[in-house]
Amino acid sequence: MELFSIVSGSSGNCICVGNDRNHVMIDAGISGKRIEEGMNAFDYTTADMDGILVTHEHSDHIAGLGVVARKYGIPIYTTRGTADAIINSSGVGKIDPGLFHIIEGGTPFEIGELTICPMNISHDAAEPVAFLVSDEKSKVGVVTDLGMYDDNMISSLRGLDAILLEANHDINMLQVGSYPYSLKQRIIGDRGHLSNERCGQLLCEILHDDMKHILLGHLSHENNYPELAFETVRLEVTMGDNPYRGNDFPIEVARRDQVSSRITV
Repeated sequence: MELFSIVSGSSGNCICVGNDRNHVMIDAGISGKRIEEGMNAFDYTTADMDGILVTHEHSDHIAGLGVVARKYGIPIYTTRGTADAIINSSGVGKIDPGLFHIIEGGTPFEIGELTICPMNISHDAAEPVAFLVSDEKSKVGVVTDLGMYDDNMISSLRGLDAILLEANHDINMLQVGSYPYSLKQRIIGDRGHLSNERCGQLLCEILHDDMKHILLGHLSHENNYPELAFETVRLEVTMGDNPYRGNDFPIEVARRDQVSSRITV
């Protein structure tokens, strides 16, 4: 399988996962033009996608969904709550209701040779999910927009070959930054976002000898730096209650303005 990020950050998200036969796009939070350019960088086109998996209805995850859906007619897989929120949103325009395929957290489904498992997450959206994608050989996760995690989530994330995991903000930068108090509380709350430290702590719970790649995603433009996220997560792994050190695994930061490397597992 392969995993790559076209963009990932608080201003837009679009990830691709697939194998030799099938590919899916996870979120379409940037313009259709930028999505196509990102796909082309990996020798794909948007039309090659067998489905669009939508995590939730916030604009940084659906800004380009309407354009892509209308132009290519790609099936959209998301929860009932998210689908209703998208249909009632004025920002994406009209989408053919027949393109929506309703899924449920915890209930796997298949797209070609890919098995998709939506995972309920804690975030301030209608019915948000993260996605685990697997085939007969490999399993990867795309897990962002987490206010918190629990034992069930930790159990679900164990055994992955690769993961894109949220490292949204540095707590100190957020606390001294210009955001209003209410927004700061939302971000650090149980329905907000994972900090760099919490990202590293979650990794400590799910790392194993065969983890092949870690991609840090959904960084805040205002309250984080790629280098800071990278070093903080590595330090948490090194200092955490686990047998690993931060440099034992390939770790990369997904950027908001450029594609990632092609991660193959």
